[in-house]
Formats: sequence, structure tokens, C-alpha cells
Amino acid sequence: MEGRVRAIHVAPEQGAEPEPVEEVEAVADSGLRGDRYFDAEGTFANRDGGDLTLIEGEALAAVERDYGIELAPGVHRRNVTTEGVRLNHFVDRQFRVGDVVCRGTELCEPCSYLERHLEKQGVREALVHRGGLRCRIVDGGTLRVGDGVGAAGDDAGTDG
Repeated sequence: MEGRVRAIHVAPEQGAEPEPVEEVEAVADSGLRGDRYFDAEGTFANRDGGDLTLIEGEALAAVERDYGIELAPGVHRRNVTTEGVRLNHFVDRQFRVGDVVCRGTELCEPCSYLERHLEKQGVREALVHRGGLRCRIVDGGTLRVGDGVGAAGDDAGTDG
């Protein structure tokens, strides 16, 4: 089953509020044009394999259900919110978001920065193992809200 892009957010500079966009250019080995990490300005700019971050909409719903913490769109500071796909399965695997090919590099575990920035106690604990996926953009293109999300290349058809 293929997932979908539910929302896309970019923050133009470190500490700026993430802004929703309907589409954005994803540049291989660089990130999303207009996002803080594209210009190597984010808190984790020196981290290899962090061109793009994704989070499951279902994980956000679970955080609200299990911890009573509501995270408005984009405040989680991940670029892409998905639905209908298990992102943790893409660690060390190629996958696609629309026409963009990515490789999952690591889970995007929550950090103390996020909890301090949001001023919501418990956010870090609530997002452990469901904080999303950090990835490298292998082949760039345009990401759009509504694009499909699924396995790509040699990983297509495996059940991960």
C-alpha cells in the first residue's frame, strides 16, 4: 500500500516558524529549496543525511491520543507529513516521494531542542521511535502535497 504526502513545511531560517507550502523543489544532496537546511543554517545542519525529514500523521494522532499533546501542522519541525505509510521501514532503504528518490538514513528521534522550542513538557518522550525519518535526497524533483510515498528501485515490492 502506498502512502501520501499530507503536508509540506519549510522554515526559511533557524528558529523560524515552519511555513506550509503546496510544492517545493527537492535538490539532491542539498535539501528543500527555501528551507533552513538547504542553506546549512539549521540546528542540525552538519548532520549527514538530513536533506529531508518526514513524519507520519498517524504518529502525531497517537501522540495526541496517548499523551494529550496536540502538535499543530508543522510545529514538529519535520518537512513532510505523510499518511498511510510506515516511515521507520525506510531506514537504509530507497523510497520515493512523488518523483523524488530518497534514502532513509536514520530515525528522526526527538531532541531537547524541540521540547524547549515548543515549551511542551513530554513531547520528547511522546515522539520516541515515532518522530519520523531523516533522509538523503538521491534524485531531486518537485514534492507536492498529495504525492505518493512508497518503495523505489530495488526495494520496490519488498515488505520491509
